[in-house]
Amino acid sequence: MEIPRSEFDAALFDMDGVLTDTASLHAAAWKEVLDETLRARADRTGDVFVPFDDADYLAYVDGKPREEGIRSFFASRGVELADGGGSESVRGVGDRKNARFLELVRSRGATVFASTIGFVDELRAAGLRIGLFTASRNMDTLLDGTEVAGRFAVRFGGVERAASGLPGKPAPDVLLEVASMLGVEPARAFVVEDSRAGIEAARRGGFGLAIGVDRGGNEEALRAAGATVVVHDLAEVQLDPAPSVGNLPAALEAWHEVRARLAGRRPAVFLDYDGTLTPIVGRPEDARLAPEMRGAIEDLAATCPVAVVSGRDLADVRAMLGIDGLAVAGSHGFDIVRPDGARFERGEEYLPDLDAAAHALAPLIEPIDGAWIERKRLAIAVHYRQAGAGAGQAVEAAADEVAAAHPRLRRTGGKMIAELRPDIPWDKGRAVRWLLEVLDLTGPDIAPVYVGDDETDEDAFREVRATGLGVVVRGESDDRPTVARYALGDTDAVRSLLGELARLGGGRG
Repeated sequence: MEIPRSEFDAALFDMDGVLTDTASLHAAAWKEVLDETLRARADRTGDVFVPFDDADYLAYVDGKPREEGIRSFFASRGVELADGGGSESVRGVGDRKNARFLELVRSRGATVFASTIGFVDELRAAGLRIGLFTASRNMDTLLDGTEVAGRFAVRFGGVERAASGLPGKPAPDVLLEVASMLGVEPARAFVVEDSRAGIEAARRGGFGLAIGVDRGGNEEALRAAGATVVVHDLAEVQLDPAPSVGNLPAALEAWHEVRARLAGRRPAVFLDYDGTLTPIVGRPEDARLAPEMRGAIEDLAATCPVAVVSGRDLADVRAMLGIDGLAVAGSHGFDIVRPDGARFERGEEYLPDLDAAAHALAPLIEPIDGAWIERKRLAIAVHYRQAGAGAGQAVEAAADEVAAAHPRLRRTGGKMIAELRPDIPWDKGRAVRWLLEVLDLTGPDIAPVYVGDDETDEDAFREVRATGLGVVVRGESDDRPTVARYALGDTDAVRSLLGELARLGGGRG
């Protein structure tokens, strides 16, 4: 996996199993103490002794604070332990487990994965801030006095979590606290985890990537929890300086390479509308879909899953498409309809905020000749493509002013557009992930492909980068950074690409 440097300012690493080779010691200590407790209960009650196993460790204990793991495991066996007061209490079991773990550390030693340190050093050299977190209360015991400790700007272990009162994984609170201590927004940071609970916490917290590390039989669970990608060792991950749109290889000229990336897998194709399926025009209502493009989309949909993801209102883009049976996401993914007609919407509770912002924006935009407001259901777009020189700066300033007065809304933008949307962690990338999941397109036999032209499509390019590919449609003088892998020159080239993907999806590529 290649991580684009321009997209991230920080990285958060779990300790046990990612940095230190201690996960196996934890598992051994848990098994010894829990089996001892289970056997004593079985002898006393006459029940059948069922030992603690690897599946129990991954499902109920791995990555969680000690007490929560104990409660979770015994609840799975229909047993509720008292919090304290004896060897079979939550506290008693936890104390014995910790003592046994420390004995194993002293007798066997705890090593550090060299590939993790190498990756951390690569990130630090590139200027990323690095944080370390763990549910374990033994972080300082393991790391203090080692050269490893100084590599992390922030360390947050089980002792710090208990003192802060924050809930442990799968709640995202610890990860969010570490991100805050590093001074970075979650979307600008990625998380490296080996536990299902940790991956779920990263997803809940809105982090830009959740990288799962499977060191033995946990890949399926990590993917199910929402891992962006799963690797067996961090030697498989590297930092990749983001190229510019102008420097990307042309997808059609490099078709042999594209085909090799997709080999043996069925494409699942996601398409932006304006600037991708139709050329950019002055007024949105003039962006009519050419019959040849409509035919190319229909031919592609006959061979593989196809969805359209647009900044337009859902009803608007569906009407412009005129194609039945497609999944369509409008308003940058806030409003989605599945192929079966079922509808999913995010952000409806922000409609009063959008109404108020549109009312405040109107008198600021009205004097700007050629600029106009498009009120979408779940967004407000101010267009200034047809406005005079200097109008863009005035529009952007007006949008900033209104956004500052309405903190529940978020300022975004695009090609000659200033936009306000609900300030919730949702975008085209998350819409693509949601569609992949609900349409059962997350298996290893599926290759997600996203084609778009705007800055708002970067979230989707990022979402598909690990397992598929992004293709950006170049505009005039378009040389911004991008995480897409390939480029196309215009909508005619898009239509040609759809034809190639249709042949590939139909087994003829």
